[in-house]
Amino acid sequence: MRFEDSLLRKGADNIRWLSAAMPQVANSGHPGGPMGGADFIHLLYSEYLVYDPQDPQWTERDRFFLDPGHMSPMLYATLATMGHYSLEDLKQFRRWGSHTPGHPEHDPAHGVENTSGPLGQGHVFGVGAAIAERFLAARFGEWLSHKTWVYISDGGIQEEISQGAGRIAGHLGLSNLVMFYDANDVQLSHKVSATTSEDTAAKYRAWGWVVHEVDGHDYAQMRAALDKASVETAGPTLVIGKTVMGKGARKADGSVWEGDVKQHGAPFGEANTKATVAALGGDPENPIQILPEVLEGQKRRQAELAQIVARRRQARSEWAKADPGKADSYAKFFAHGPWNVGWDDIAFGENLASRNASAKVLERLAERVPNMVCMSADLADSDKSEAFLKKTGAFARGDFSGAFLQVGVAELTMAAIAVGMSLHGGVFPVCSTFFSFSDYMKPVLRMAALQETRVVFFWTHDSFRVGEDGPTHQPIEQEAQLRLLEQMKNLSGRRSMLVLRPGDSAEVREAWRLSLENVHGPSAMIFSRQDLLDLPAGPASRADNAKSTARGGYVVSGEAPRLVLLANGSELGLAHQVSEILRAEGVATRVASVPSVGLFLEQDESYRRSVLPTGVPVLALTAGLPCVFQGLEGPLGEVFGLPRFGASANFKVLDEKFGFTAVQVAERARALLKRLPARIQELRDLAEAARALQG
Repeated sequence: MRFEDSLLRKGADNIRWLSAAMPQVANSGHPGGPMGGADFIHLLYSEYLVYDPQDPQWTERDRFFLDPGHMSPMLYATLATMGHYSLEDLKQFRRWGSHTPGHPEHDPAHGVENTSGPLGQGHVFGVGAAIAERFLAARFGEWLSHKTWVYISDGGIQEEISQGAGRIAGHLGLSNLVMFYDANDVQLSHKVSATTSEDTAAKYRAWGWVVHEVDGHDYAQMRAALDKASVETAGPTLVIGKTVMGKGARKADGSVWEGDVKQHGAPFGEANTKATVAALGGDPENPIQILPEVLEGQKRRQAELAQIVARRRQARSEWAKADPGKADSYAKFFAHGPWNVGWDDIAFGENLASRNASAKVLERLAERVPNMVCMSADLADSDKSEAFLKKTGAFARGDFSGAFLQVGVAELTMAAIAVGMSLHGGVFPVCSTFFSFSDYMKPVLRMAALQETRVVFFWTHDSFRVGEDGPTHQPIEQEAQLRLLEQMKNLSGRRSMLVLRPGDSAEVREAWRLSLENVHGPSAMIFSRQDLLDLPAGPASRADNAKSTARGGYVVSGEAPRLVLLANGSELGLAHQVSEILRAEGVATRVASVPSVGLFLEQDESYRRSVLPTGVPVLALTAGLPCVFQGLEGPLGEVFGLPRFGASANFKVLDEKFGFTAVQVAERARALLKRLPARIQELRDLAEAARALQG
């Protein structure tokens, strides 16, 4: 369907005045950019984007990813013309409890495919979605093919993450990806010319993109570019649209007011807004309205879409009838299985580094979880994700029959691509690198948690025991940072991230199991470089005992203790060694493993007390910051951690220098027990003083 340019202009002007009015009503927001982008987005949704008007979450729909979240009024106004938002929703822009928050939040039922705000991430989510679509098409056929449309601004182009996304999308030849660059030459605090002089078109062409440069307000030029992009096979398409910030804006005196930096990040003011709404054809006294002819135009488009969708659904039905086995598998891809992993059959060698134990699990997952895609930031041989790669194969230009993405040295980009795959659906993404390099990924980890995306992040080389590589590669504070996300609740009220640091092979198996079962948000696992001691079986088998990892923490060994040694990861074996020393001296000692502090704290108090009994001192061990276990040590215990950067030396030397040998920790435990009577008396004195104050 082709709309008359006059009707498109009316629709775009309607979006423009809504984009000016909504921030004014909220007394907060960004009106200028949305006004400049209105022509493109209205054309895209009116003539190109394929979606089901009756089912916004139809699996084979086109996806639209907005990168500049501050341009949310443009998106909300556009979706309102389609019936996804009411006028009341638009009036509630940026208000408590509304469906129209200041920056869009993942809400596919309303047509919002991604949370956006931190510039740069949104368009990389789109790259991930485009890869997911190709991965699925390679397995089930081109009948499911669809486009991924992305909208990016000057700021997103400037963000460093755009380099990784541009390189990878071009390298893979993602011809299903079309990105519109809204080049309005205005940023929040200055003109783009003050900070950028690059040739953006040449940069993307060098990466293998097909580039079209158009007037972002000329429908004929934009149509010509989008028509070509719709049938492009050579690679991803970038449409650079030169637009005008605040297109159509007026000052109170009626004079033209466009291209001003001040229009970017603040409402226009009541008088200027009224003049702008009036000039664009709206009612300045009642601006939150949609023109009847605009609504009628969208109804015609939706009638056409109903026919397109019916044909596409019929194609799927015929395919499913011809191959019911694949149809069942396709449904499982989107429903997270169930898959028959055979967890208990995974065999491990003795005293493995947890990264090597993880490799054994990855081999099994490559065989049993067909919708899993693994990726590594140029470290597959070190983080042991190569175990998955060897069973599957890597993506290549035009070939997505494998299930491994070689990202290169681009940790931030990798994380965002994984999130985009999850947002698309049908794919279970996993990505890996060294734990110290998780710092590059933190902005995306937060967005993954906020959007409740099912992604697994795993990191190896978990502590100062990386050794000779030195403090740049030795994570100290990183686990504490992740534990903060573990304490956060997402917008559904659940724990925003599952964080697991397993201490031996049996716990590695359980950590992977829990990560696959976690469908409500991202999971994170931390593995060691060096070998770890297999813990003793105890009354039950070690495998059965480790299943209590699902409760976050549990008793590894030791009944009726005088002392509890609490640890996870690389320090868990150390705790066991210390317990043997103390038991030989007659000190009843318990070893407790807490691979997930967040999970453990969610257990009821009686269970937590069964692991950490009241009145028993706790010595918690961590190679990270002491705050990792803060609170679990109780009033009688202490946390022994490493509140400093590491050093370059063999890890056994570092254990001795930093006080992490079994002999040194045993001495620390003896000192804790020796101080216990004085500490108990101190607590009694405090309690007595408190009673006296009360009266």
